[in-house]
Amino acid sequence: MDDIVKQAMAKWPNVPNCYGWLGLDARGNWYLRDDRAQAAGSFQSGLAGSKGALLTHEKLIDFIARNYLPDAQGLWFFQNGPQRVYVELQATPLVWRVQPDHGVKDHMGRAAEVQGVWLDEQGLLYLESTAGLGLVHTQDVGLAAEAVELGLWQPQALLQGDLPGQFGFVKSPQAGQKK
Repeated sequence: MDDIVKQAMAKWPNVPNCYGWLGLDARGNWYLRDDRAQAAGSFQSGLAGSKGALLTHEKLIDFIARNYLPDAQGLWFFQNGPQRVYVELQATPLVWRVQPDHGVKDHMGRAAEVQGVWLDEQGLLYLESTAGLGLVHTQDVGLAAEAVELGLWQPQALLQGDLPGQFGFVKSPQAGQKK
């Protein structure tokens, strides 16, 4: 976490949390979700306009990446100065990019060691690591298949709906606030 963020948290300790305004899609892209996007539907819904605006500003994306982590309940957030901005997840908290040597980096460029490999009923591949669970990026399925064929990874079957409970993450922190 950035020092400036830690300083802001110490200076303003009681800033309310923010829900619904930031989303991470299944390809590792960040989306800013204004009132209009939120009114169009949940981030996971796939409804027109519900994703919001794709973030393309590299320094902002890097800032989010440096300050992105989970809380004790498995809700992933971006610590934006004193405010915790909870992230709506389309799929998983991380999106893995498979490297030519079959190593992996998350959507923010951080390397990790694969600890488990999972395949759901739709043929989507997930990797478990000490950093958390992530979906393999669609562009890297060929490299992932190589890792399986070489015996480096042995996928185990699981149901997509079981992912959050089994791996301790929440796809929609905002939905939990409405209960």
